[in-house]
Amino acid sequence: MSDRSRERSVSTAVSKYGKQLFAFIRGKVNKLEDAEDILQDVWYQFSRLANVDELESVSGWLYSVSRNKITDLYRKKKPDLIDDFSQEDEDGALQLREMLLMDNNNHPEKEYFRELIWEELLKALNELPEKQRKVFVLNEMEDRTLQSIADEEGENLKTIISRKLYAVKFLRKKLEPLYNELYI
Repeated sequence: MSDRSRERSVSTAVSKYGKQLFAFIRGKVNKLEDAEDILQDVWYQFSRLANVDELESVSGWLYSVSRNKITDLYRKKKPDLIDDFSQEDEDGALQLREMLLMDNNNHPEKEYFRELIWEELLKALNELPEKQRKVFVLNEMEDRTLQSIADEEGENLKTIISRKLYAVKFLRKKLEPLYNELYI
């Protein structure tokens, strides 16, 4: 296949499948940047194919590679912060706090999703030691700074940071199955 012919094939595929493929990828990942990176990788891999004209289904190949890239992303990446359990919209990150508190009365699926997250989060929070739970709730849900919590509790800031870290690690472990079920 000549370079010109390959360019035409790639250009045609991008025009025909670009928006659909991006929407597919974007629906499977949390961050816009990750979706853009995956799409770029897919197009790069597609452009490097020697036998583009021999593919039985270009769309099948594109979606298959996209799914593999999404899977690779989730295998490599483990969330370190509770903020990584948030989902992003076109305008930016939609934080866990906002997801839990938003009014979704007009959207049954979003309401169900919100209730499910609340239920699992509350179960997990109840399993935390009291001091860890208090720091987490004050910081994440009441939007208080760790310094203000330390001052109020009469504790060293490093102690408060440690409590928050232990709480986040515990909650991440407890909520990971739900996260994987909803986002992967």
